[in-house]
Amino acid sequence: MSRIQLALDVDDLEQAVGFYTRLLGVEPAKRRPGYANFAVAEPPLKLVLLENPGRGGALNHLGIELESSDQVHAEIDRLTGAGLLADPEMGTTCCYATQDKAWVTGPGGERWEVYTVLADSETFGRPPAEGESGTCCGQEVPATQAVTTQAATAQSAAPQAATAQAATACCTPAAATATAEVGAGTAG
Repeated sequence: MSRIQLALDVDDLEQAVGFYTRLLGVEPAKRRPGYANFAVAEPPLKLVLLENPGRGGALNHLGIELESSDQVHAEIDRLTGAGLLADPEMGTTCCYATQDKAWVTGPGGERWEVYTVLADSETFGRPPAEGESGTCCGQEVPATQAVTTQAATAQSAAPQAATAQAATACCTPAAATATAEVGAGTAG
């Protein structure tokens, strides 16, 4: 089953989870530090909440979740044929999942991802290889701003702040910078 994805930035994850649980009538399908998602059967919707204090209520990105990598590749071909520049990311880790995906940008600057989830992941985003940049949720994560893992975050001097920042590091440039500063001794 394909479904539309809506990713929202929220100021307070617990408050947002409570609201959307009541609104949608379902519990989150996945919860991690600074992150939650709801898999709604009817209407088919994947709602992603990204804790990002100060940006609550903002649209992070939109997406179309597909059932397989073959469908993602077919969509890349279709989008390219339609004149849209599709930016593919195969086998990437983002939003606590290993994914095959492609990004396109709408006329208003809104980012859309067409993706499939290959496996669950314990990390929010894949730290980039040395000297390279990585991406998650359409934002560049320079090598100097590697995303921290849950285990590294738990050992941080400021665990709650670092956890929230690590959970949004690849989705907002400001949070990525803060994560690099907080987690400098814990990443890698």
